[in-house]
Amino acid sequence: MSGKASTSKPSIGLGGSDGLSHAYIQYPPLRCNVPGSSGLFYDDGNKLLLSPTADQVFSWKVGPFDPLIDPDTDSISEGPIIAIRYSLDTKVIAIQRSNHEVQFWDRETGGTFIHKCRPESETILGFFWTDCQQCDFVLVKTSGLDLLAYNSESKSLQLMQTKKLNVSWFVYTHESRLVLLASGMQCKTFHGFQISSADIVRLPRFEMVMAKSEANSKPVLAAEDVFIVTVYGRIYCLQVDRVAMLLHSYRLYRDAVIQQGSLPIYSNRIAVSVVDNVLLIHQVEAKVVILYDLFVDSRAPISAPLPLLLRGFPRSSTLSQSSGKESESSGGNVLSNHEAVTYANTWTFLVPDLVCDVANKLLWKFNLDLEAISASSSEVPSVLEFLQRRKLEANKAKQLCLGITRTLILEHRPVPVVAKAVNVLVTSYSHSIKTGSYLKGLKPEKTSTSVVQNTGADTANLKLNLKEAQVEEESQLASAAISPDEIYSFVFSPVDEEMVGDPSYLVAIIIEFLHSANSEKIRVLPNVYVLIIQLLARNERYAELGLFVLNKILEPSKEVALQLLESGRQDAQTRKLGLDMLRQLGLHHDYVLLLVQDGYYLEALRYARKYKNYFQVDTIRSSLFLEAAFVSNDSQHLAAVLRFFTDFLPGFKNTSEHNRYCRILNEMNSSMTV
Repeated sequence: MSGKASTSKPSIGLGGSDGLSHAYIQYPPLRCNVPGSSGLFYDDGNKLLLSPTADQVFSWKVGPFDPLIDPDTDSISEGPIIAIRYSLDTKVIAIQRSNHEVQFWDRETGGTFIHKCRPESETILGFFWTDCQQCDFVLVKTSGLDLLAYNSESKSLQLMQTKKLNVSWFVYTHESRLVLLASGMQCKTFHGFQISSADIVRLPRFEMVMAKSEANSKPVLAAEDVFIVTVYGRIYCLQVDRVAMLLHSYRLYRDAVIQQGSLPIYSNRIAVSVVDNVLLIHQVEAKVVILYDLFVDSRAPISAPLPLLLRGFPRSSTLSQSSGKESESSGGNVLSNHEAVTYANTWTFLVPDLVCDVANKLLWKFNLDLEAISASSSEVPSVLEFLQRRKLEANKAKQLCLGITRTLILEHRPVPVVAKAVNVLVTSYSHSIKTGSYLKGLKPEKTSTSVVQNTGADTANLKLNLKEAQVEEESQLASAAISPDEIYSFVFSPVDEEMVGDPSYLVAIIIEFLHSANSEKIRVLPNVYVLIIQLLARNERYAELGLFVLNKILEPSKEVALQLLESGRQDAQTRKLGLDMLRQLGLHHDYVLLLVQDGYYLEALRYARKYKNYFQVDTIRSSLFLEAAFVSNDSQHLAAVLRFFTDFLPGFKNTSEHNRYCRILNEMNSSMTV
């Protein structure tokens, strides 16, 4: 990493949350200022930030990002350092010492050896380690690629394959396992190789588009103008065209490279980051960032260009103080003001979401402000779709979706508008269930590699090996998908408590929700149907409620039947619908008990006798029937109840309850005789 000294006065962020921005960096940064350091290097294969000195190398693990982490150290021999990377198992350190030599250092034994290329005919441009089965180490030279196997016992590299090409420069990301080799007078001709654990795939040669500035002037493409990004498991190449002021996008397939369109740029210096599958285009000179979501085909940005916000920076070190305090804190301000600089010329952007201030030895991580993004658009369905695709802050995205949906209903937005929003949540949940990404309640768990779900509609023979190409996830994150039960608990139920007036609007919204769930074949829990009954009964719309039951809009269940019975206290027909539903569901025991409670104990006995094969009579509390018959003051009814339990309930004749009510029956008969 290297950067030129800043020639213009950088902007100073005030570090509050009152700034308008959709992306931010969080204070404090990772401070990696090591005395005697020869520079900073980024090992994206292991997500390590490296700072070598004369005889040591300090390394910070930056995935996941922790600004307070302490570095590890390894001893190395003295000498110039052009590039440095650890092997993927971190057992070996490779150090490029010159344009023709790479030194290998075994961390366990301290053994070392040097691999050289032919100085008269080729130059080393760089190298990287791989998890490929055919090779461990790839050396990129002006004459092509050397694919080498590392042998720890013999302390040597064995040449496995050679790819002969004329190479001017290259770009590589471990995230994609893809290396692009530039060649030609304008460096716009590219050869690509994806070197993954499964295979080595050679992409077809392709040329990048470059506008001409003048009739006889041909611009030359530089390495800093080309970016490899992985978004939603798809690999893209982005290329800066400074003459046309465009950022060209190319989709990389196994046997084709297809230009996907172009994005406008507003600065001569462009940098690219990816945060949670969102593309951040940094207009460095303009000091703004533009966000794009490549999941949708639209080339429109998520929002207008906005500055990058610095959050959490102490205001005391940037705001002017009173004259008395100014002299006391001036020293601290001088030391910390450089930390408040955004888009300094010394910033070096790292794949996929880091930036290093090489002059001040600081490392920052880019973040998305989901709340600000969701508040910046009036297209609610699009905002919900965007939030549902977020993984890094899945819980925040979920809470925002629930809050947006609640607000739509409380503001009495048109039913079709709310229906579209609810449909987004239902279809997203359905998709997450089908793909297995709905991991509700799982705790973060470290994994060594990740398997990417292919969200594109590409044919099989056009896909790169994205299973290995996708970035290795640091943790297993829950999905932002919202289940029907959560929609009830956090949308419908709270809205019901807050809304006043005619509940027909909320009923219409819930019906639209049921329609979406039915279309996606998602089971809805009974509590939603219970709420509909409560809303209709509250407004005494019993006729409409009856139609909902008869037309099976309300899914039959015990909970629904009991709510019909409860709401039917004011309407006999509704209560009958509840009783009928219990009987249809085969809930004979509940049906019998409710008949008794309504005073129809003889009908309950007849029903119990008729369906005695479907449930155990001994589960019925005989005291309920006997007490009801006694209260009726009808000796014939009491005798019938006693006879029923004597015939169908084994051992009942020997119980104290039988003796008690027999005595009561005799007394009733005696009084009638007198």
